[in-house]
Amino acid sequence: MTDRSIAAAAAATDNHVPYRRIFLTGGSGYVGRNLIRHFVGRGIEVVALVRSERSEHVVGLLGAHPYRGDILVGDLTAAMSGCDGFIHAAADTDHGPATNRQRQVNEYGTRAVMEAARAAGIRKVVHLSTESVLATGKPLVNVDETMPMPHKFAGGYSRSKAAAERIALESDAPEFSVVVLRPRFVWGRDDTTALPALIEAVRSGKFAWIGGGTYLTSTTHIANLCVAVERALERGRGGEAYFISDGMPVPFRTFVSSLLETQRLIPTGKSVPRSVVGTIAAIGDLIALVSAGRITMPLTWQSYATSAVEISLDIGKARRELAYSPVISREQGLEELRSGQHW
Repeated sequence: MTDRSIAAAAAATDNHVPYRRIFLTGGSGYVGRNLIRHFVGRGIEVVALVRSERSEHVVGLLGAHPYRGDILVGDLTAAMSGCDGFIHAAADTDHGPATNRQRQVNEYGTRAVMEAARAAGIRKVVHLSTESVLATGKPLVNVDETMPMPHKFAGGYSRSKAAAERIALESDAPEFSVVVLRPRFVWGRDDTTALPALIEAVRSGKFAWIGGGTYLTSTTHIANLCVAVERALERGRGGEAYFISDGMPVPFRTFVSSLLETQRLIPTGKSVPRSVVGTIAAIGDLIALVSAGRITMPLTWQSYATSAVEISLDIGKARRELAYSPVISREQGLEELRSGQHW
């Protein structure tokens, strides 16, 4: 992040950092890279799990110690030895039809790393989850952590991440504190996920608003998420989940338009009725199910549930218990993107 963001993040955290060495999964991903920058900048040693030579190079350049391995293969206890904190950021985030691979990574992988971390003597864990654990396709309006998980999930991503969250929280113990964070729509500098997908949709002519795009959405700038993770390590109560966001929600169309405009792109005014999009998504899921995944459609109910209806979060619990507050505003984050500066 820029010098301003780093200064804001540092000012928002206590001078005393209770963790000296942190183990991180998903270190080469968008969130992982920024977590490395954040904690290395705070003087904390980071050991990052990587699966490839390229990822090893990426996290090494960021100042972390790469450890070659896989959450599904072998025991990571030795790799975690000497670490006092653990951040589990690795996940299969595909919003297409459910796959066995996604279930293995998100569910079995979470169980494996929790068992390894406990055996390694790690005392505090932050598991990165998502608001999508509540997604069904219906609006989520100003929801807080008291809302129970649904009986039927929007898709494989929601289902597997909900299972992963349950596994993580069930691992919580007096000597092994596990805290869950649920950010929504992570965005900002160095984004290799949401923004590139939006850019591609606009440039290919496939972009259209759903129902006009006027519904509200919560968002989470990457700098705010990094601070939230540090707060969770410091103050989070074991066995608890916390929603994280940039504060007040914003109309989806307003925010996405602003994101695209930072890249000198003007989104189309074309809009498709929500009912039509919902029908297409439902048919796509049915085709994928009947064909056993051999035939897939470009739109699934999972992607519909996370982008076509209001999703606004109440972060009061994080404010009270984690002393969390956003350190960078949406306008500041958009200005970073407009500036085009490199990390």
